[in-house]
Amino acid sequence: MLTLKYLSENKEEAIKKLAKKHFDAKEIIEEILSLDAQRRNAQVQADACAAEMNQLSKSIGQLMKEGKKDEAAAAKARTGELKENGKALEAEKKQAEDKIQELLVLIPNLPHDSVPEGYGAEDNKVERMGGVVPNLPEDALPHWELAKKYDLIDFELGAKITGAGFPVYKGKMARLQRALISFFLDRAREQGFLEIQPPYVVNAASGYGTGQLPDKEGQMYLANLDGLYLIPTAEVPVTNLYRDVILDEKDLPVKNTAYSACFRREAGAYGKDVRGLNRLHQFDKVEIVCIEHPDRSYERLDKMVAYVQTLVEALELPWRILRLCGGDMSFTSALTFDFEVFSAAQKRWLEVSSVSNFESYQANRLKCRFRSAETGKTQLCHTLNGSALALPRIVAALLENNQTPEGIRIPKVLVPYCGFDIID
Repeated sequence: MLTLKYLSENKEEAIKKLAKKHFDAKEIIEEILSLDAQRRNAQVQADACAAEMNQLSKSIGQLMKEGKKDEAAAAKARTGELKENGKALEAEKKQAEDKIQELLVLIPNLPHDSVPEGYGAEDNKVERMGGVVPNLPEDALPHWELAKKYDLIDFELGAKITGAGFPVYKGKMARLQRALISFFLDRAREQGFLEIQPPYVVNAASGYGTGQLPDKEGQMYLANLDGLYLIPTAEVPVTNLYRDVILDEKDLPVKNTAYSACFRREAGAYGKDVRGLNRLHQFDKVEIVCIEHPDRSYERLDKMVAYVQTLVEALELPWRILRLCGGDMSFTSALTFDFEVFSAAQKRWLEVSSVSNFESYQANRLKCRFRSAETGKTQLCHTLNGSALALPRIVAALLENNQTPEGIRIPKVLVPYCGFDIID
């Protein structure tokens, strides 16, 4: 969440930057600043009422001593009026503050200066790419047909139990899922990330803290009876570990990793791009989360991107990294790099990771701060996270790219985790 102070001092800059995200901020910022003026005016008047009440209260006793009963009574009556006026002004101030807060959470994060202009995925900038695209025969099968051929994933059974987008993994595929999760967690721990096992449901305060709430696009699953939300990513509970926390500067960076199931309604998703594992309502993912000093957050972002690159390289997948344009970025991100792997049978790139710097946007919502070792004062941290990695499309690419006449080859790095080197 952007701060009121920043918007007050940098109104035109904020409007210009948010235009890169195709968000027209002029009207909402002007309303916020107008409400802030009302809030400040109410505060000034309330302070004046309190000062006059204090002065009158001191004079009443003296007037009574002097026998000036009528004047004392008038002072008491005036005190009563001021008290009621003060209550009304405090209510006016509170109403303005609440409305300001309602509006602030509707404004996206400011994009970093390096974010390209653009409207959608076609305008994202390819930063670098690597790996070798396999030369598959013309009759190569997409992953959903391979899953059926080798009895690995049952999409129909998942639909029977729950609904579309909730597949059942069987046999060697269930083991491959577990192998990928263990591999990703082990690699993260080797890089100094502390493993966390978080809850899979969160309260509204947690969803608000990381920016999933208000849920403007209706993507969160809500357990209505208890007012709890199924997490769309482990980012939400892990980042909320630091809600209302003041860290010592020496403790930065904080580096956490977590596996979780993820739940997304994917409202509005349809068409060929959602077949098989391409888009699910429930999927598995290992997440990395960093809480960093503002002066080092972009250096940390580069390190996180480089780390995720090592994962896709270890899996022997063709990959590319995209710098997202303004129109394709998330609401809360200041700068995002997406990783895509090439799905050889579908002949298309599939997103498998987003690595983002949120700067102080989430931290302001979370009240996640650190205390300066030099000054002793507190300031907002920067938060970052990344998928490392999301499983469904990784699995789709692994199945398609490694299909052979003998079966589906398992990348060497996963064999010790799987206990087999081929699916046949």
